[in-house]
Amino acid sequence: MNYAVLTPFYTWIFDRAEYGIITELYAYMVLMLIVLTYGMETAFFRFTQKTNNNKDVYSTALLSIVISSAIFLLFFNLFIDDVAGILGYKDQKMYLRLFAIILATDAITAIPFAKLRRENKALKFSIIKIVNVVITIGLVFIFLKVEPSLREQGKSILGKFYKPEFGVGYVFLANALGSLSMLIMLLKEIISIHFRIDGALWKRMIKYSMPLLISGLGGSINDALDKMILRRIVDSDNPLEVVGEYGASYKIAVLMALFIQMYRYAMEPFFFAKTEKEDAKDVYAYVMKYFVVYALILFLVINLYISGFKYIIAGSHLRGGLAIVPIVSMGYLLFGIFVNLSIWYKVKDLTKYGAYLTILGALITIAMNIVLVPVYGYMASAWAHIACYGVMIAGSYLISRKYYPIKYPVLSISKYMFFAVAIVIIISYIKYNNILVELGVNTLVISGFIAYAEYKDKAISILIKKEK
Repeated sequence: MNYAVLTPFYTWIFDRAEYGIITELYAYMVLMLIVLTYGMETAFFRFTQKTNNNKDVYSTALLSIVISSAIFLLFFNLFIDDVAGILGYKDQKMYLRLFAIILATDAITAIPFAKLRRENKALKFSIIKIVNVVITIGLVFIFLKVEPSLREQGKSILGKFYKPEFGVGYVFLANALGSLSMLIMLLKEIISIHFRIDGALWKRMIKYSMPLLISGLGGSINDALDKMILRRIVDSDNPLEVVGEYGASYKIAVLMALFIQMYRYAMEPFFFAKTEKEDAKDVYAYVMKYFVVYALILFLVINLYISGFKYIIAGSHLRGGLAIVPIVSMGYLLFGIFVNLSIWYKVKDLTKYGAYLTILGALITIAMNIVLVPVYGYMASAWAHIACYGVMIAGSYLISRKYYPIKYPVLSISKYMFFAVAIVIIISYIKYNNILVELGVNTLVISGFIAYAEYKDKAISILIKKEK
């Protein structure tokens, strides 16, 4: 809902440079949230599965992040001038202060949310997330639409507290207030802890989570580096406008990322719960195949219905980067495959390999962006996603053969991926004069792919049976 409402709204009311600010700062947020949670979510799942004292695990993880987040907030504000200078926002320090509040709040709530997932409290989890989104969206519309419209009529609901020149800053203010609302709604989970850290347990959790921090940083670099450094390396007189154009089209591909995120929320506890079962490896292989099938269906939907999805970018001035959508959406799909593969080093407590692989991917991302973006522009940034995740998948699969071999249906998965990519490439060369004809033909093509998946692997029948 946040994505579906705010992306069109932002791309409608902001110019390319203003949207570039939003794109860039939220990219930094991806990186910093990894730092502030430092793998404790996964450590929480792992240690609640390994030990019988879940309350100590929860208390230790949560207090650790509360303390580190408080330290982060303190030093961030003490050195705000230096941070603003480094990031290039000397005149927008309040943006950065709000940015820090969002980060600290989201980091603290990560563990209570993990607890709700661990306890299968999906309803409460969802309600809190939805309320947060509703509050954020409501405030955004008040700040950026309702109040400006009232002022044009000589009226106001915010009075002297509203500063029109704050502009993009109201995006971050609404987000900060939304994040604080989540913190309030999670107070029951937060105050239920033992107010002490088990030192020995904390050391074991940190030892487990530090490689995950490194791998998480590598992963966030793979996901966010392009938007963080694009304006510094692209050959343009208005680099923030380029970031805005790239970030807007990137948002369409983020539909795949949202699917991956929902999948991870649901499957991570399930994977750990299956660890000790005799059929664990068979289950992991089974899940991988069907994950790829359903992700490829979404890949086809995004790219064959691009004539409709492009209106997610409400402002036509920001639609110049649509060519990146197939590339970035496939990059996210490859990341989803890597997420599935990563189970081997998590259940074997070999998280250092996750760090090695994501560092390798990050190096590829950095190199491709620095070397190729000045020549080829942001298309090189898009292709870097494919390259880094492709290498990470290959490395993870090969290493897993030694430590935790799983018989993934590689040939079957490869066929599905070949067909889906071939379809998108072929369709991209067909030009239609009528959008209804285009959507009709592409619907038949997607239906054909689904029918093939049903014929080969009962992909739809399995979903129907699970619903029943």
